[in-house]
Amino acid sequence: MSKLLITTQVYENYGAHDWDGEGECPQYWKAKGGSDYVVLDVNVNRASEAFEAVRAQCECDSEGYREHVLGWEVVADDFLTDYEQSQLEYDGKIMYPSQVLTLEVVQA
Repeated sequence: MSKLLITTQVYENYGAHDWDGEGECPQYWKAKGGSDYVVLDVNVNRASEAFEAVRAQCECDSEGYREHVLGWEVVADDFLTDYEQSQLEYDGKIMYPSQVLTLEVVQA
């Protein structure tokens, strides 16, 4: 078994800040970073199925905020993201780990 790493990009609609809720929402999207999500104990032969099963847990699309998947990959169980590695290097511990998504599909 391995981990599934999913990387996302977040966008904020600055046009929504002054929107009164009437008519169409102004569109002025700016990239605002992103997140890393992990799914534990993934069968590498069913990684695509695992990704599709959790995709909705890390994507969002509204008038003021969007988060969509940039990509995903299968990584080793002991894999650490760049952010987790930097926490270990500078703080000696990981205080803010990647969010773990729940896989609702039973994998054989």
